[in-house]
Amino acid sequence: MEFKYSEDINICDHYDLCGGCRTLDMKYNQQLEQKTEMVKKYFLDNEIMEFPLSEVIESPIIYEYRNNMELSFGDLKKGGKLQLGMHLRGKKYDVVTIDGCYLIDQDFRKIIEIMIEYFRNTDLKKYHIMTKKGYLRNLKIRKGINTGEILINLITTSQKSPDLTKLIKQITNTNFKDDLVGFIHTTNDDYADAVKTDSYNIYYGRNYFYEKLLNMKFKVSSLSFFQVNTKAAEKHYSRIINYLENQNIENVFDLYSGTGSISQLISPYVENVTGIEINKNSVEHAKENLNINSIDNCNFIQGDVKDILNKQKINANTVIVDPPRPGLHSEVIKSIVKAVPDHIIYVSCNPKTQAQDIKKLLYNNYHIEDLKLIDMFPHTKHVESIAFIKKD
Repeated sequence: MEFKYSEDINICDHYDLCGGCRTLDMKYNQQLEQKTEMVKKYFLDNEIMEFPLSEVIESPIIYEYRNNMELSFGDLKKGGKLQLGMHLRGKKYDVVTIDGCYLIDQDFRKIIEIMIEYFRNTDLKKYHIMTKKGYLRNLKIRKGINTGEILINLITTSQKSPDLTKLIKQITNTNFKDDLVGFIHTTNDDYADAVKTDSYNIYYGRNYFYEKLLNMKFKVSSLSFFQVNTKAAEKHYSRIINYLENQNIENVFDLYSGTGSISQLISPYVENVTGIEINKNSVEHAKENLNINSIDNCNFIQGDVKDILNKQKINANTVIVDPPRPGLHSEVIKSIVKAVPDHIIYVSCNPKTQAQDIKKLLYNNYHIEDLKLIDMFPHTKHVESIAFIKKD
């Protein structure tokens, strides 16, 4: 299904139910204004009165921008028709099918349509988090926006072993706008409501896809972290590069480095980069990406940032942090402060915890030199923030 958008407000059929986006009924400039005021409030609430907010960067595209969707199997009501999509607003278990979502492109929507139609015609049930029974858990769809490579990952329990041949054949024979490069089936029997891997089979192609950012190429697996908005991420990383290329920086520590996108994109502008990341697969891909991009001044360490920094001293004039939503562990902040870097670049998808962490840094003779917002998530309440912090 291909959508045509007006320059005004576009609202999908699921908007009243779906918890995926919250501001689809608001004009884009109003969304940016709301996010800007929200971030200002977070900093003021933490008694940070000086934060030079120099730029609010719009997403280059505000519809069909997502390169990654993690969908759940479920139902709208107990015993109801099988759904595949997002949890309802304010609901932990109920799910609504989002085959008309405006944040994903026609290939994503087509895959959802095929999957839900196929499984509704089987006796396979959704996994029930309370009873621990059922087969269908999640569907992960990823795409390289700049490469056009699509990767599908069906996540189920091991409670049944159905023949998925017809489904695979239907998917692989579908005429997508872009190119399907892999179909994976992952088994996850963990009780937690999170996507984890006990084992996996590759039913078609490969278990990774490639994406390009600026002038570099990245190999990304189904469950590796990668920014969900490729076009906005390029603007995001360009701002970091612009900051570093004029600073004559020798060594950089990149904490929570993921698949190494920041480390590798900044590598031409600094002497050495050390990335630390807990996810083993992400580190493996980061190392592979070094070879793909012919980079020889980066290295990656696998492990928990807190634990690594307890054993290894930060030896860098610049520290880049891009932590998960809860922010920096107090021990990580202590390690950074103890190292006394000249520059700290704090990248965050949660400016609320970012402001809380920066407050602690400011107590240790640092100041915010610049603050930029990047709208990585149009039509949601979320916004990405980069704080450039300098030693007094």
